[in-house]
Amino acid sequence: MLEQNKFNKRDSYKMFNRIANRYDILNRLLSMRQDVLWRKKLAQYLPNNPSIHLLDVATGTADQILHLLEVTNKINTAVGVDMSENMLAVGRKKISDKNLDTRVSLKVGDACELPFKKDEFDVSTMSFGIRNVPDVLKALSEHYRVLKPGGVCLILEFSLPKQDWIKKPYLFYFRNVLPKVGSVISGDASAYKYLNETVEDFPYGDNFANLLLKAGFKTVEQHPLTFGIATIYKATKAV
Repeated sequence: MLEQNKFNKRDSYKMFNRIANRYDILNRLLSMRQDVLWRKKLAQYLPNNPSIHLLDVATGTADQILHLLEVTNKINTAVGVDMSENMLAVGRKKISDKNLDTRVSLKVGDACELPFKKDEFDVSTMSFGIRNVPDVLKALSEHYRVLKPGGVCLILEFSLPKQDWIKKPYLFYFRNVLPKVGSVISGDASAYKYLNETVEDFPYGDNFANLLLKAGFKTVEQHPLTFGIATIYKATKAV
């Protein structure tokens, strides 16, 4: 297990504040645009509801919300929360450019203490953010709290492939190539060193599914993407 105690996850938003203006382009480059496909894939697991009120936690630059709105007409309104004001500023501009201000709002908010009432949302999403929170179970419990009975939580997160033929080159890329390229383009070496360390150290697969069950969800599905490089977890709250 990698040592992460040198980095206080409560301060991770400060790192994202520093790299906000280059965050989107780095995501596209370093994932070879797979991140766009993965985010859009979430739409396949939305409930059959034509008027979804969506919450996106750790929304960053609002990429997840905007990609869902591109591929589905199920979402009526969406709220995104994040601790990084600079990331939200980028997201607000993207929302304004697409004339979506009446349907999408962004606000500062802590994933472990969501500023919403119980049973408020139909769906909650969180893409590539859960591994950055200081208390994973508390954050998942907050998703559960703010969802309506029967609501769906969709978590998109990196995972590790099981097959050695893809796992070995993937880890080489993550440990050696990604931090260097990310450092050069973002100008922040620590940010992309932190990224690869959190991915390797974070629970995935059955271990993460068990955390969702522990948070209170009734059922959990796992949907691996691109040979297991990422996984979509679909957790449903009991009616």
